[in-house]
Amino acid sequence: MKKMFPLLACLTITACGSDSSDTPEPPTVVPALKADVCYLMSTNKGDMTLAIDLTNTPVTGQNFKDYVDSGFYDGTLFHRTINNFMIQGGGFTTGLVSKPTNDPIINEASVGISNERNTIAMARTTNPDSATSQFFINVLDNPHLDASASNAGYAVFGQVISGMDIADQISIVPTLGNDVPVDEITIDTVAEVSCPTS
Repeated sequence: MKKMFPLLACLTITACGSDSSDTPEPPTVVPALKADVCYLMSTNKGDMTLAIDLTNTPVTGQNFKDYVDSGFYDGTLFHRTINNFMIQGGGFTTGLVSKPTNDPIINEASVGISNERNTIAMARTTNPDSATSQFFINVLDNPHLDASASNAGYAVFGQVISGMDIADQISIVPTLGNDVPVDEITIDTVAEVSCPTS
């Protein structure tokens, strides 16, 4: 059976075309990412600390928090890795078994936070408002994933604040078809930790 991997049907170097007839204009002033809640994500490749923005992306940030609070991500996979692009996880368990999710959320990419290296964004299908549990970490700057006048974009809702070297290592593992890692990369636990003070 073919597995469905939400993110981009056109995950290429170029930006996707319009996927919404009423795509909002990006803001003129882009907010800075906030660290409202932080998590330690332990994987079989090492640990990453994530800072999630509940201020500028309240729906997306709370969605991620709800999945973490329920233990949903424990035992899931980074099931898609693309060198010099991104790593994607949060939807499948070992053997690429999909997990049932909550209802899809609205796309908050129009907030304007860019898909820069180390940011975390929501994966989705070609429907802008289809994101559920799957997320991706940008390992390079990917501005073609940002919202624009012709593209609904992919909502950035957090960033990796430590352990980005682990994301880099994951991004270069050998893969099979559909960019699936040859050896499974597990998200063992995701647990709330104190955010660093600035």
